[in-house]
Amino acid sequence: MKHVDVNRALLTTGTSLLLIVDMQEKLLPAIQDTDALRGRVARLAQAARLLSVPVWATEHWPEKIGPTHADLALHIDRVVSKTHFNACREAAFLEQWPAGRSRVLLAGTEAHICVLQTGLGLAQAGYEPVLITDGIGSRRPSDWAGACERWRRYGLETVTSEMAIYEWLETPAHPAFRDVLALVK
Repeated sequence: MKHVDVNRALLTTGTSLLLIVDMQEKLLPAIQDTDALRGRVARLAQAARLLSVPVWATEHWPEKIGPTHADLALHIDRVVSKTHFNACREAAFLEQWPAGRSRVLLAGTEAHICVLQTGLGLAQAGYEPVLITDGIGSRRPSDWAGACERWRRYGLETVTSEMAIYEWLETPAHPAFRDVLALVK
């Protein structure tokens, strides 16, 4: 039986950073089931903030695609503009990275382009990207599925938004439990 270091396997608030990729106003209407996706990501971002997990966002060509959707912008600590699909190729992206935040949970659009390329870039840079499977979207289901398949092919971790939230909480005795639970229900 393979030994699993549960302390290493579970997400913690002290090592996590939530990265919301390109959830911009002009792009979101083209994304399948966009309202539900935006709601899940907003709840995840709110939970992250309640639990002291930094929330960053990228905006791809914001002068053309617009800013991060207003429902999400309220919960973001830092926004990085980019022109590359892989945010790690932007000089400003990793230079102010918070110390100790090695596990990067990715949500956003499009799953098979900017989310995937940024996740692979983060892995190459020595971080541990974690894909929030119910927090990513694409225009077509086949592209979403292809992104998840490729993510797993490279041995990268996937979780759902509720898995992340409950791992961050650790216990119902957490002082923020009631507030976070209200977001989940």
